[in-house]
Amino acid sequence: MGKIRKLDGPQKAAIFLMAMGDEFSRAIFKGLSEYEIKLIGKRMASMEDVTIPVDTVQSIMDEFQQMNAEVSGITGKGLDYLRDALVSALGNEKAKPIMESISQATDTAAFAVLRGVDPSLLVDYLRGEHPQTIALILAHLDHMKAAQIIREMPEKLQAEVVFRLANLGIVPAGVIEDVDTVLKKDIEAMDSTESKKLGGVETVAEILNQLDHATENTIFSSLEELDADLAENIRQKMFVFEDIANIDSRGIQSILKEITNEDLSLALKTASEELKSLILNNMSSRASEMLLDDMEAMGPVKLSDVENAQQNIVRVARKLEAAGKIVIGGKGGEDVLI
Repeated sequence: MGKIRKLDGPQKAAIFLMAMGDEFSRAIFKGLSEYEIKLIGKRMASMEDVTIPVDTVQSIMDEFQQMNAEVSGITGKGLDYLRDALVSALGNEKAKPIMESISQATDTAAFAVLRGVDPSLLVDYLRGEHPQTIALILAHLDHMKAAQIIREMPEKLQAEVVFRLANLGIVPAGVIEDVDTVLKKDIEAMDSTESKKLGGVETVAEILNQLDHATENTIFSSLEELDADLAENIRQKMFVFEDIANIDSRGIQSILKEITNEDLSLALKTASEELKSLILNNMSSRASEMLLDDMEAMGPVKLSDVENAQQNIVRVARKLEAAGKIVIGGKGGEDVLI
């Protein structure tokens, strides 16, 4: 259990509210601004494993001149208490972004401060950084956010960052901490304890899977000039629409349940005959006939619409794979069902 040291105003307010109970807290939260809720909420969240002595509580009650009830000491209720109180006071929709902000503020992982920053702001911030530093930072972000940032970077920088990201390997803890410290100061004005294996071909493949085809092709064009073997290795790890042919019938049927007929009709416009047959064979006779009729009635379509539909289906396949519901073989896939 942690111990309470010298308390600041928001900490005292947090302890006072926790001592007074849910009903009182809800009434108070309704009268506070979003900034004040976040400020007090951060203090509540930091008391997750802290026992607050009775004399401290009593002193705070005296200070607030609220001696209406006997208090025998409380144990910090942390994020669960705060979540319930916020939802009760503000409703789920308003409480959610505040809770996310507080969770990010109490996250001690390296570069946690970046998780709540809009990708467009990060692009502007990172644009002037060394490609190695950018790669280090992107390796700590989720793949979708990293892909958004890469998409907005200058074309020449895109390939350079991807190249360095793929070759990061083991990064000393001191380097991560130094960069994280600078970032925190910079981001707040506008903790990692171990070395980590960051980046790598698989991370790059996951990020590039989130990009549109035009950006992906541009990156590969430049990357092949930098390191043709690396570019091919990344391609082998990526999952593309045609790789659905490497999924078993049960997996394909799972995917079909999660996608729209519109996306499927568009996606099959440029699919190989092998993949078309495989998908149609995993549908009922009536469903396959309707799909073929839809495709015939569709007429000419934009290639970009076809690619977007294929990418939507690829995302569904990746989501199901992550949930353990399907196994993706083929490119980069060595998993087998037993």
